[in-house]
Order: sequence, then structure tokens, then C-alpha cells
Amino acid sequence: MVKSSWLGVIAAAGIALGAGMASAQQSRTLNTQSTWPASLTLHEQFVYFAERVDKISGGRLKFKTDPAGAVVPAFEVLDATHKKVIDGGHSWAAYWVGKNKTAVLFTGGPGGTFGMDFIDYMGWMYHGGGWELYQEFYRDVLKLNVVVFPILPAGPQAFGWFQREIKDLADFKGMKCRQTGMAAEVFTAMGMRVVNMPGGEIIPSAQRGVIDCAEWVGGVEDLRLGFHNVWKIHYTPGMHENVTVGELLINGDVWKSLAPDLQEIVKSAANEAFIIWWPKWQKQNAEALKELQEKHGVRILKTPNEILYEFLKAWDKLAAEEAAKNPFFKKVWDSQRAYANLVVPAKRFMFPPYEFAANYYWPEKK
Repeated sequence: MVKSSWLGVIAAAGIALGAGMASAQQSRTLNTQSTWPASLTLHEQFVYFAERVDKISGGRLKFKTDPAGAVVPAFEVLDATHKKVIDGGHSWAAYWVGKNKTAVLFTGGPGGTFGMDFIDYMGWMYHGGGWELYQEFYRDVLKLNVVVFPILPAGPQAFGWFQREIKDLADFKGMKCRQTGMAAEVFTAMGMRVVNMPGGEIIPSAQRGVIDCAEWVGGVEDLRLGFHNVWKIHYTPGMHENVTVGELLINGDVWKSLAPDLQEIVKSAANEAFIIWWPKWQKQNAEALKELQEKHGVRILKTPNEILYEFLKAWDKLAAEEAAKNPFFKKVWDSQRAYANLVVPAKRFMFPPYEFAANYYWPEKK
């Protein structure tokens, strides 16, 4: 009788354990969309993130990663995430400057971010209060029900594509060029006529004569979109997005519904995607620059320093004007400046210039 009772208890416990394991292994899929065409590596980075979440979670959490336009237009991803039309998105905060210009600062911002590089900027995010400000911006300033994480290092970006050489500031004044975000305001202040449009519309617009020149990303992204079929002169670098970071958006209610360990998996996968994808992307960019020159006859030229310095001056002026009338912009801008004031001078002292060893081993060709 006793033996029978114990067997019953053991059997019941086994059934309960099995049910618990089955429940733990149940898979959940989040329906998400990026702001990028599927052909771009920017979207491929989102896919990589989703694959890592799937593997690390043992299949318990999956992301369905649709490209731009699959559910909503590219520039509606943020609102669609807030309204739970989609569970989340992979985008770039500067697309939302129409809501509040502070958004551009969470991409790194135009103008060099006070001299910070990508590691410095992520340092500000996670060791200088930037991530907390990021959440506060969407939650309290824009009143949106989203949680956000930096995920996509998409720089340094090139200055752009042109039909003729640009030797000084006067050369591009009056030119009609695709630019976006607050950087477009800076270029406007410098005399350029700007047109805002998603990446997928750039080439058709150029072919129809809507624009004379364009900036997208540079390297492999521009090669894949076929910029070399329209223009043969490519200038790099730029100061408008030399440190530019994309974002992972998740609806706030969806985020709260995830088990704590799944939340941590999402955070870790986002950080891994940032670190692993960036060096791969730089290799792809190097290969693309080689192909653009050797196969497609593109002239890769260095952007004149005069133009880069003028951009920094114009950005500082516009940013100061925005800070004077937008308290949250000022709060974030001051936070970035304070962090950069500590890290950048110290790093400049501790690190040798990139060109020091680069020029020793690979002297610049005249």
C-alpha cells in the first residue's frame, strides 16, 4: 500500500515536470519590421539578431523580421510599434525628428558627437546615462509605449555621390541632394537644396532627375543599391553620420510580457549583433570600395577638410539653437558633451592616431 502510494506520487511528479518542460519550450514569435530593403546588410543585421535570439533561447523566442514596407511604410515603424500593429522594429531614431529633434541625438547625431567614436558612444549609452535618457524620451516626451535598445552601428558614412568634383563649399551650393534627418537642415544651412526620401527611392529619383546627388550610407550598402550606375564620383568621409547607431524597438506591453530571462537574451543578442556585425560590415565596405573602383570605374575622393569643418560649425549653431528652445534636447546634448569631455581627451592621449601605424604600413598613394 505504501509502495503503491509512493509510485503514484512519483508518477504525478513526472507528469508535472514533463508539463512544465513542455511549457518552458513553447515558442513565441514576435512580428517585427525594419526600415530597410531586404537587399541591404542593414536588414541582414536584423536577421542576424533574430537568429541569435532563436538559438540562445532554445527556440522559445523568435523574431519574424520583415523588410521595409511589408506591413507599414518604412517611416511608420515607430508608430506601428507603439500601436502594436507590429511587435517591434529595427530602425534609426533620426527618422523621428519630425516628432522631436532630440531623436537625432540617439543616433549619435551629426557633427561627430563631440569627438566620440562608436565605443565612446556606447559608453555614454551604458555608462553615462544615455540609455535611461533614451527610454525617457520615448516614454515621457513622445508618450510612446515602446522600449528601445541600440543595435546597429552604421558608420562612418560617406559624404555622398556626385556628378562632378566638389572642391569647396561653393561647389555644392544649390545642388539638389537626398539628405535626411537633422543633417538635412545642416546641409541646407550650408547652401544645399535637400530632398528627404527612403533609401529605396533614391536611384529612381536620380534617374528621373529629381535629385542631382545623394547620400545614403557608403560602401557595400551603396553598391547594393546601384549608386554607381547613376554617379561615378564618390566622396568620403562625412561628418553627418560618422558615428550613427540604429535601434531595436519593442512594444512596451510585449516587452513586459516576456519572461525575465528572455528579456536578458534580447539585450545580450542586441549587444552581440552590434559588436559582431560591425567588423564584418567594415570588411564588406572595404571589398565594396575596391569593386566600385576596379569594376565600375568609380572615383573615390577624399572630402575636402573645409567642407567637413563647415559642417561642424553649422551643426553646432543649429544644435545650440535647438537646445535653447527644447529642454530635453539640451538635457541629452549636455549629457553627451559631459561624457565626451571626460573620455575623448583622455582617449586622444592614450591612443595613437589611427594614421600613425596605418601610414607606416600602408602609405597613402598620391
